[in-house]
Amino acid sequence: MFTDPIADLIIRIKNANRARHPNCTINTSKITSAILEVLKSEGYIENYETKKNNKSNVTRTIITLKFKDQVPAISGIKQISKPGLRIYQESKKLPRVLSGLGVAIISTSQGVVTDKFARTNNLGGEVIAYVW
Repeated sequence: MFTDPIADLIIRIKNANRARHPNCTINTSKITSAILEVLKSEGYIENYETKKNNKSNVTRTIITLKFKDQVPAISGIKQISKPGLRIYQESKKLPRVLSGLGVAIISTSQGVVTDKFARTNNLGGEVIAYVW
């Protein structure tokens, strides 16, 4: 059993990208589904699908990773806020990943959004991860 679903999601995506696997599977939670929705809308993953196992009553999510000529769309992903050290930023101090080429995933009062959306809507929140 894992205690941090965000760390589990990030590590599984990193490992699948390095091994050039077309998909990976994670346990489903609300926060991981919200992060996957942001990654899909930004074009870092192809798709994700949630399936429920009737026997064990466990819900799993299958993530289809995006590749172009065997090169993964996600060249890097890093968890910023961790259970032992939460990182919060106000809207004017939100980080820019690779001078705007990457995306910072922010958990705000309006849900999990990108840094660009949070900056334009004047929202601060917890900095979850950087993706580039």
